[in-house]
Amino acid sequence: MAGNTELLKGSRDKKFSDIVKNVRSYLIIMLGTISCAVAYNCFYDPHSLVVGGFTGLGMIFEKKFGIRVEITNIVLNVPLFLLSLKYIGWEFVGKTLFGVLSLSGALALVPKIALAPSGDILLAALFGGIFDGIGIGLVLYAGGTTGGTDMLAAFIHRFLKSRSIVEIMQVANWLIILLGFSVFGLRSGMYALIALFAITKMSDMIVEGINFARQVYVISDKSQEIADSILEDMNRGVTGINARGMYSRQDKQVLYCVVPTKEIVKLKELVKSIDPKAFVIVSEVREVLGEGFIEDPA
Repeated sequence: MAGNTELLKGSRDKKFSDIVKNVRSYLIIMLGTISCAVAYNCFYDPHSLVVGGFTGLGMIFEKKFGIRVEITNIVLNVPLFLLSLKYIGWEFVGKTLFGVLSLSGALALVPKIALAPSGDILLAALFGGIFDGIGIGLVLYAGGTTGGTDMLAAFIHRFLKSRSIVEIMQVANWLIILLGFSVFGLRSGMYALIALFAITKMSDMIVEGINFARQVYVISDKSQEIADSILEDMNRGVTGINARGMYSRQDKQVLYCVVPTKEIVKLKELVKSIDPKAFVIVSEVREVLGEGFIEDPA
């Protein structure tokens, strides 16, 4: 009887944890779409910048053939929704649908105020790209998209794992911007490429490196003492790797540890206090998932 009660409690806890995880994902998507809306309403639109996406493609079609942007969006997005539903699943499509609706709402609510000085298209392209990249990165990090080239990239990524979603998405956007050169002019297109570069950098940083940390290798004759101190004083895991010094011909234990950036100074001071002669190697880690670090919300 007690075993059944514990099993039921564990099931309830898991359901509650899943609900919290999903709510957090949707809140991240909402925050991301607000950032995208700020980029469009406050930087792109006031300076007539087209930086790709189905919206940019729709603007090209409207200019050349008189087809309204919203019609182009529907015609291009509906097949993608159906394909994604079949090959990726409802959870992804549900988050994408929420992202599309959230972005539409954000675009309607965020006031169209030019935040870059009038005529300064460079600033508009850079800061628009930063806000747009942060927004797209947050949405992708949470496991959704805002439709358009985001969803197209996520769909292609399912069959082309060697390339990241951001890379595929930006290739599609580059093609749309290049197509727009003949419609909106070379000057506007070149600034759009600058914005796209900023988008790529920011979204990559969010998607692949939201959990910045440092990995540390410690080579010391007092490896056991240092490992014990890391485990007890810092409450961080540490792994011993068997190694051999090729000059001394002696066997050694190389310690490997991953810690948040804010704890790296404390770790180095700890090592130095135990063995001032210890050899320490520190390098960046783009993303860390697992116990003691932020979990993937998607």
